[in-house]
Amino acid sequence: MAACSPARVADGVEEGQLTEAEPEDDSWAELGPVVKRDPVIKLSSPVSGFEPLTWSEDHRLSASTASGISLMEVLCDVHGNNQDLVLHRTSIPVPDKVCELKVGPEEELLRAKDKFSSDPSVSQSLLDRVFNPTLGVHKGIMYTSWSPLGCDGNGLSLLASLTLDHKLTVHSSTKRLQWTVVADLTQLYGESLESRGYSVQGGEPPKANLLDLAELQRRYLMQTPVRMEWSSVCTTQHVQTNNKWKDVGTVLLAVLMENGDLVVWQFCLPMLGKDSVVSCNTIQSGVSSPSVLAWWEYEHSGRKMSGLIVGSAVGPVKILPVNLKAVKGYFTLRQPVVLWQESDQIPVHNIKCISLFHPKQNCNCSLVVAARGSYLFWCLLLISKAGLNVHNSHVTGLHSTPIVSMTASRQGGSIYTCSLDGTVKKLTPIFTDMAVAFKQEEIGLPEGMAGRRMHGIAVSPNGAYLALVSTAGMTNGQHLVSRTYQVQFVTLKTPNDAAAELLESQVQSLFKQTDLLDLVRWKVLKEKCIPALLQEELDKKVHNTGSPYLWRLKLFLVRVLYQSLQKAPVEARWRPTHEDSKVFVGDEEGGGGGEEGVSKLQDPESQALEEKMGEVIAWIEAVEAHLTREHMKRVLGEVYLHTWITENTSIPTRGVCDFLTSDPTYEDRAAKVLIGHIQKKMNKQTFPEYCSLCKEVLPFTDRKQAICSNGHMWLRCVLSYQACQTLTYRRCLLQDSIARLPVPEDPDWIKRILRGPCTFCDSPLL
Repeated sequence: MAACSPARVADGVEEGQLTEAEPEDDSWAELGPVVKRDPVIKLSSPVSGFEPLTWSEDHRLSASTASGISLMEVLCDVHGNNQDLVLHRTSIPVPDKVCELKVGPEEELLRAKDKFSSDPSVSQSLLDRVFNPTLGVHKGIMYTSWSPLGCDGNGLSLLASLTLDHKLTVHSSTKRLQWTVVADLTQLYGESLESRGYSVQGGEPPKANLLDLAELQRRYLMQTPVRMEWSSVCTTQHVQTNNKWKDVGTVLLAVLMENGDLVVWQFCLPMLGKDSVVSCNTIQSGVSSPSVLAWWEYEHSGRKMSGLIVGSAVGPVKILPVNLKAVKGYFTLRQPVVLWQESDQIPVHNIKCISLFHPKQNCNCSLVVAARGSYLFWCLLLISKAGLNVHNSHVTGLHSTPIVSMTASRQGGSIYTCSLDGTVKKLTPIFTDMAVAFKQEEIGLPEGMAGRRMHGIAVSPNGAYLALVSTAGMTNGQHLVSRTYQVQFVTLKTPNDAAAELLESQVQSLFKQTDLLDLVRWKVLKEKCIPALLQEELDKKVHNTGSPYLWRLKLFLVRVLYQSLQKAPVEARWRPTHEDSKVFVGDEEGGGGGEEGVSKLQDPESQALEEKMGEVIAWIEAVEAHLTREHMKRVLGEVYLHTWITENTSIPTRGVCDFLTSDPTYEDRAAKVLIGHIQKKMNKQTFPEYCSLCKEVLPFTDRKQAICSNGHMWLRCVLSYQACQTLTYRRCLLQDSIARLPVPEDPDWIKRILRGPCTFCDSPLL
């Protein structure tokens, strides 16, 4: 990959010599964009609830089952040559204890149930499992919702889970593949209602008690969740003790209750527990038989508008205003906006809101789509000088059976729907002067997937993959006695399309584009070379911009190339060998060889492969060295801005300066000027690091590790370059590097450095 000139790259590898094996014809064009990817994940329990598959922004896929949540994390592995999707699996089990809603004093509740059970006219109401959990509750997950990135302590997504017995909890992956409950919202909201006497927020406590059936039902329905959805991350302003404003990141979780109430929770970030709850407000929607919920977010003239879209089981859909106090840049609707008002008894199953740019009107717009039976309802909203314009209609003839699942791509606005008979459709919005039309395409599923009974679909964050959960359909006109539920994956884009998006991406993060990266990784592993067009275009962009993101993409491609050249082991590595391991001294001294050794030495193919791998290793080291130097320069810039004269910090400033200046090939004038200013500020002080075991000086001669004169070795932090001399530290998601944990005495600017992603792959450090 050229970085300086078309003849030779900056890291000493001649351009073109690593792409000789690339075929001239593209075999991927024959396959098309929809290709099945292994592995097939078998679920241990049947799927349950609504929209059983959901895909998070941090590339984790959740499947709702009768026993809990099955979680699959997609990783772009650069340390192996397995061509399948690399998935790390874990699960969150359903709580054993049945959720019992608190509606009042226990003695009063028992008297009420005893009274109503003896009255034939009302005893049927007590058969509701919400009112009477002792009758037996279906176990399983009703719905899950992923938060945006940056909400937990590691900068990843939180998972809100609603069980079939209406218990709402928020989970966080505090450690690698370990999930814990950070907030039980059912319990917190029950305590809040109890503290105000189960009254409407801001109103007087009800005069009726639990011996009134209507009051008993009201108290149950007002705390029975139906759906919940996260907002995007927003910024609120808090007043500090010194009367200065401080921006604090927050996120909202809206919960739709069975009585139509909307409970909006506000959490400060990162969310670490119930102490992170900032506020909890209740909005009365007035929607009867509420069934589904979605956030409506619209940006116009640099200002953001927010609301909640509520759908009903009897048909209507409307947007309700949400007043976001102290949130920067947001304003709210003055009154509710009705998107569909007819009570036509067609239930709203799912709602998606997509932000798009209207090329005809030259402004932003909001496209709301809702699955209603076998139809797709759409509504286009845009703001003009005349106010808020609303255009709506239905897409008919889409499916012959009701839509069971719908998902939308965050990029491009493509919508995917599936029905129970296994038909999957793709709808692409096409703008007219004022409204919108949809281009319909049926996704031709590969062999082994077509004809199966579909239960849910989910598209990856950047639209590279479609996940489908299904079970076997009818065989010879008969239903199977036992069914196996499985999750399968198909591609929606070609590797060439994914490579083009990576090159032109505005995201500037490899981790956020893991699904696109995996497609490119698959092609490099399969063809054992980097695509020539991708290599040429990347070289050109690296040379013109020097973007660290493009350098990290370059490093990723070269690492995958190295893995593609590795020979797969013939036998499993864990399997013990039964061959005789004795070695004769004469054979050892003779060069180990006999005829086999001579044949290996004379094998030109092996020699060429070894030479090629040596070149790739040198290439990897050169790109890593460049990324290290650039990050060191940024760290030194932070040190210069935030330290006084002769101030000692946890960052080995003198060692980093000496490491950069010791490289004769490093000709960065800006770095040399910065180092000169820092050395002047340090006033000949060195502040060396010392080994915690023997108190000897730890020299800074290697960016990866520090070794004292007594041989004690410590790994260096990839973010601050300090020697990690503790038993606990954070590791890159791809296990590429480590970083030390922040300590209370660290100043804020060092904590900001330590909160960053991995220098080499953009992955979070856990």
